[in-house]
Amino acid sequence: MFSKKCLLASAAIATLFPAAIAQAQDETTVSVTDAPLTAEKIVVIGTIPYRNRSEETEPILEYDAEYFQRFEPLTAGDALRRVPSVTFLSDVLESDGPRFRGLAPSYAQLLINGERVPGGENDRSFFLDRIPAELIERVEIIRSTSARRTGDAVAGALNIVLRDGADLDGGYARAGALIFDDGEVKPSLGVVYGGEVGPGRILLGGNLQGRYNPKIKNSTRFDNPTDLGFDNREDQTDTRDGTDYSVNARYTVDLPEEAEFEVGGFVTYTDREESERSFEYDDPTAISGPVPTGNLLTDNQQQQDIEQTSYAIDTSYERQLFGGVTDFRLGFASYEEDRTNAEDEIKFENALEDPAEDVVSEQELELTDISDQELTFEVAQTWDLSDNLAFETGIYWQDKERDTEILTGDQEVDFTGSAAAWNQFVDFPFSLRTTEPDVSAGFGNDNTIEETRLDIYGVFNGENGPLSWEAGLRYETTETDITDNVTPTTIDNDYNYLLPSASLKYDLTEVDRIILSGGRTVRRPEFDQLFPGVLEEEIEDEDFAGNPELEPETAWGVDIGYERRIAETGIVGINVFYRQVEDLIEIANTLEEGSAGEGTFVFQPQNTGDGDVYGIEFDISTPLSMFGLPDTGFFASYSYLDSEVDDVFGSRRFNDQSEYVYNIGFIHTLTEWDAAFGATFREQGDAFGRVVAEEVTTSYGEDLEIFVEKSFAGRYTLRVVGQNLLNASKDETFNKFDSQADQIARDFDEFELETEDAGPVVQIMLRASF
Repeated sequence: MFSKKCLLASAAIATLFPAAIAQAQDETTVSVTDAPLTAEKIVVIGTIPYRNRSEETEPILEYDAEYFQRFEPLTAGDALRRVPSVTFLSDVLESDGPRFRGLAPSYAQLLINGERVPGGENDRSFFLDRIPAELIERVEIIRSTSARRTGDAVAGALNIVLRDGADLDGGYARAGALIFDDGEVKPSLGVVYGGEVGPGRILLGGNLQGRYNPKIKNSTRFDNPTDLGFDNREDQTDTRDGTDYSVNARYTVDLPEEAEFEVGGFVTYTDREESERSFEYDDPTAISGPVPTGNLLTDNQQQQDIEQTSYAIDTSYERQLFGGVTDFRLGFASYEEDRTNAEDEIKFENALEDPAEDVVSEQELELTDISDQELTFEVAQTWDLSDNLAFETGIYWQDKERDTEILTGDQEVDFTGSAAAWNQFVDFPFSLRTTEPDVSAGFGNDNTIEETRLDIYGVFNGENGPLSWEAGLRYETTETDITDNVTPTTIDNDYNYLLPSASLKYDLTEVDRIILSGGRTVRRPEFDQLFPGVLEEEIEDEDFAGNPELEPETAWGVDIGYERRIAETGIVGINVFYRQVEDLIEIANTLEEGSAGEGTFVFQPQNTGDGDVYGIEFDISTPLSMFGLPDTGFFASYSYLDSEVDDVFGSRRFNDQSEYVYNIGFIHTLTEWDAAFGATFREQGDAFGRVVAEEVTTSYGEDLEIFVEKSFAGRYTLRVVGQNLLNASKDETFNKFDSQADQIARDFDEFELETEDAGPVVQIMLRASF
């Protein structure tokens, strides 16, 4: 069924495209785009770029690609490390799931060209480290909601606008390398071209990016945090090695009567291997061979082979119709993931009790196949009711299908080698396996989720001197079918929401303004919470039951901000935000006895309770002309983030919300030498998360980056960037329990301290325009 819809979408795109081209060829066109930048201006940045001052009524922070370029971010996620209120809970050197205002990625709209795209995560988020930074035209931080967009924006929205044919005249290429502290070198290559082709303008781009992340982890485990009775120690190496490929294209045609047609898309492909090798010892420092004569308890190796493919194609056609302007949009997006996860663990610890006991190899295999596809259609109509008042209305339709299949298997095999002769410093191969574990899909591990959405909205926009405003309503309807393909069992879950929104901007003076905005938003349940089944002893000794009848969380929110222009290009702003979240989805005890017997229970995600999220955001981006330093740009932001939610254990923040995040940096241009240098410093506060049977506190070290660049011949720039120069670490403290009852009584199963480190990375990059 879904494939037929895809064919219809392709046919519609194919029908619109030649018709628009023919119209453009037959009649005189009128350009509706601004003059594109020359490639030389993108490669050789003559001035220091600052945050844009958006003229939209909504509270939007805009950052052009040049704002980030000098620090050579590899991905859109890397770029977001330099904007206010974005935190990460990723591994060191990773920028995958941005957490706007410290909340989980699913609390924000993560948009590409204003549209959501599917991703592999159960929380519906798209990892922005899959979008190369070279594709970015600008980044928009949208602090509040609008009826024009879907309501999935409790925290706000992060919109990555990709370059199109109107942005660039000419081409440029990038070639360089990333050098890691262990001597590994990875390539970074890219080329972008924009120019006139036929009646329109085209943009073409391609990127190849080597990815590598060598990390060292050390964990020490104790009986509890009070007396710190030593249990065991684990030393681990964790290396992620792969290559990302991407291609993007966009074609724009200006048509008569200020009409425009555009078609474009992108493809990204990731081929990655993640390898871990870890050793558990019964001594805090020793690294001798297996017990009982040595200290080695276990030797574990895990390898994941990952292939991920994302692509999206969209088309828009805008023209004057029905006494106003009509905009048609049609799009299709797809995400595919194939993952093989193999793990072998050699256990020597049985020999502690009985030296004659066989050494056992526990072998596990997990195969994951995810397919997520979305087809969308939108039509919007705008009328100018007067010189100062406009009305926009539209319809949004989306058909989504997500198929998830997880096959798992395990087996135990006696290890026939000599434990005493075991060499822990030589990688043991997976060829130790005599057979592969048989895999099968358990209940809920082979499922299909289908969602059909139909939204209608209306928005009024007005201006009156220094005052501009908008007010709108959006009505969202969702029909969901959740199917467990093993049983098979299908459950329907439908819901509807009315989402009002409004924004007001008032210019106090030519340089001062205030912005007030608010509205209602939603957050849909995660996919792995919806399956209609029970997983036995999924949470330590407790069972986990899915809940296909979950409803979305909803939130009422408000933002109040003030901005002031500094000199001609600088800007400073402060913003206060608040969200009241209702129908929170939390893991609750059903009080049904678990499969492990008396004292254990079945837990289930349920809509329960409310929560509050609030904070203050400050940012400044300005030249230091007032201090006699016109060639020095200063950048800083600080966000204080807080929240409150009650669970069965008491009060806490929203899980894993950092207490704060700040950035500070500068760029200095040496005009006479066509050179520049700069640095940024970043830190985010501790984050605490609490679920059934586990509590974790996460801390990150400070992050320092510097760059030095030299331009020459008016078309070349050589740039050297140093990243993670302070060897920032990720430190985690785990409180682990066997059950909820033990957690309440503080009867610890284990207390663990873990540290993860990665060394500095040096980029050497040459850019050239043509």
